[in-house]
Amino acid sequence: MAGAQVVDSGEKRLNELGYKQELRREMTLFKTLAISFSTMTLFTGITPLYGSSLQYAGPASLVWGWVVVSFFTWFVGIAMAEICSSFPTTGSLYFWAAHLAGPVWGPLASWCCAWLEAIGLIAGIGTQAYAGSQVLQSIILLCTGTNKGGGYLAPRWLFLVMYLGLTFIWAVFNTFALEVIAFLDVISMWWQVVGGTVIVIMLPLVAKTTQPASYVFTHFETTPEVTGISSGAYAVVLSLLVSQYSLYGYDAAAHLTEETKGADKNGPIAILSSIGIITVFGWVYILALTFSIQDFGYLYDPANETAGTFVPAQILYDAFHGRYGSSTGAIVLLFIIWGSFFFGGLSITTSAARVVYALSRDRGVPFSSVWRKIHPTRKVPGNAVWLCAAVCALLGLPILWINVVFTAITSIATIGWVGGYAVPIFARMVMREEDFRPGPFYLRGASRPVCLVAFLWICYTCSVFLLPTVYPIKMDTFNYAPIALGVVLGLIMLWWVVDARKWFTGPVRNIDEQIDHNAGGDGNGNVKV
Repeated sequence: MAGAQVVDSGEKRLNELGYKQELRREMTLFKTLAISFSTMTLFTGITPLYGSSLQYAGPASLVWGWVVVSFFTWFVGIAMAEICSSFPTTGSLYFWAAHLAGPVWGPLASWCCAWLEAIGLIAGIGTQAYAGSQVLQSIILLCTGTNKGGGYLAPRWLFLVMYLGLTFIWAVFNTFALEVIAFLDVISMWWQVVGGTVIVIMLPLVAKTTQPASYVFTHFETTPEVTGISSGAYAVVLSLLVSQYSLYGYDAAAHLTEETKGADKNGPIAILSSIGIITVFGWVYILALTFSIQDFGYLYDPANETAGTFVPAQILYDAFHGRYGSSTGAIVLLFIIWGSFFFGGLSITTSAARVVYALSRDRGVPFSSVWRKIHPTRKVPGNAVWLCAAVCALLGLPILWINVVFTAITSIATIGWVGGYAVPIFARMVMREEDFRPGPFYLRGASRPVCLVAFLWICYTCSVFLLPTVYPIKMDTFNYAPIALGVVLGLIMLWWVVDARKWFTGPVRNIDEQIDHNAGGDGNGNVKV
């Protein structure tokens, strides 16, 4: 009919699932890809863990570890893309879990997935704030004369101020309309692509000497005198942590599907494109850093120019100072890397707020009526944004007293975030195929094998992030993630057993129109799970 409004395919599927369109559906594929790419980020995963991973087992393990982890990450991404195509909703993972697990297990699956995802995303904001502050600390140190020249190394209290400042700024930006965030994330994407290209080309060219290919690709070296780890196999496992921490976050596209045009098609494309871009650029970035190493042992010397606190900063300093006698080039490249952390934290805050909003919409968070509120004109969940920022700030307070804050927050973020992927993937693997309504991206017979590999890889990833990373185990080197996660998840499950199981049913419909049986309903206006 002439003049009839064309209903977006993503919105149509959302209505079929029992939700009305509340958020603005203005995101294009490119903008969604930009946010997803910014959440994964090129530098923010590799940079903070590069030094420790290199020290565990040497360059060969680090370089080839990225290839191995990338290979298995594709299985996870493909499995999630298929589910995203079928369920283009803001609740994403926990919504998927509820519908795929069926009416009996759906509420529990949804509850576990939602809280894992929320914990992982909020801790993810903390990882960006901490590592971003670490880069800023190195920039200040080099700008004021280096560690050897009397430069200023930010003390704990100032480090915490930087951490809290970044968290606050990200929250402020996320209270603006989503198009503002989308615009910043488009800048982020180009910032990282252009900046990353500059770094990976310039760094090896500037370095006065470069390591031979045999060193980068075949040299294996453990440092038990430093790490306390004498087992080569264990050292290799720990050296892969940098890759496992870096290669997730692609589900950000799924969190924005209610705001994306043609989300049943563009959501999966954004997920897989993000993985592809990061896989290639991440490996090249690792190679650029590793080829440019001047003196392996000196990188970790507390008396070096960066006080032994940040290996990538020392690699950059050695290259530029060795060539030009100045640290200016290193400072410029560190600023590019810092920008990546800034944009990454901004994007993760966006994703975290959407998950908290969606869970609040389904009454799964205390005081849900507060956190589910949408700004009347900007159409963003502002209260959910500030809740995420407040919890992230609390996570950073131990910076004042202990040295393993980043290790703990990183482990919590990875286990929560990636662990949340496991629930819907497992449910998709075990459900009857005739009960699954596919979207445009459909794996058909390959779905179960892909989901099995993805699920096993996620289980392995979560397990290794609970391991001790330094021996002997002391109070200042102990990985507190198992205790922190155990307490939080224990309380959440206790809440489920005592109370939540009586009223939490998973995603709650907010649309009154009857749903056609073939559209995912039972013919009586109820969502079919």
